[in-house]
Amino acid sequence: MEEEKTLKKMAEAFKELANTINQCPDGEARLELAAFSKSCSLVSPLFRCLGIAFKFAELDYVSKVDDLAEASKSILTLPVMMDGDIEANCVRRAGSHTRNLLRVKRGIDMVKVLFEHILSSEGNSLKDPASKAYAQVFAPYHGWAIRKAVGAGMYALPTRAQLLNKLNEDAKLDSQDISGYELYLSVSETSARIQMQNYISSAGPVIVY
Repeated sequence: MEEEKTLKKMAEAFKELANTINQCPDGEARLELAAFSKSCSLVSPLFRCLGIAFKFAELDYVSKVDDLAEASKSILTLPVMMDGDIEANCVRRAGSHTRNLLRVKRGIDMVKVLFEHILSSEGNSLKDPASKAYAQVFAPYHGWAIRKAVGAGMYALPTRAQLLNKLNEDAKLDSQDISGYELYLSVSETSARIQMQNYISSAGPVIVY
């Protein structure tokens, strides 16, 4: 069903956030925390679908989004939230809303870069796009042990076709289809590629906001 398509929901939600930001080119956009956290929660299923390689990212991302969602019950906008942390001198403190916001934005960026590498590469494997995206976004902040664990998990990533199937993006894997490659091509030429590109375009302004 249309409402179940994760990529479409992600792309549309971030387009709304980007529109809010772009309507105030002077930087005075007041992004509502509730809308932001709700949009970010739509990204969580993607991390889950990537499997064990990004299990750490899923757990960390979900917990930080949950914190922002809880904060939105008493705080209206992101600027108000950050101003409150500045006044309380806790911006850099582990667990602060502002620090959690930074981690969430990093997760958004990880997905953006992953989609960029998927769209610019060929084949049915996600290993190369995911490895490059991880190296670019997450690896600089992780120690040797985590990087090694993630590297090992890359071999358990789903194929592109399997990922799209998990995300309900029009793909239905045939049990007789060994590689899923032809299926992926037919899907990627339609809604999947469009929604990935839409997310890439919209996520940029949100990340730098």
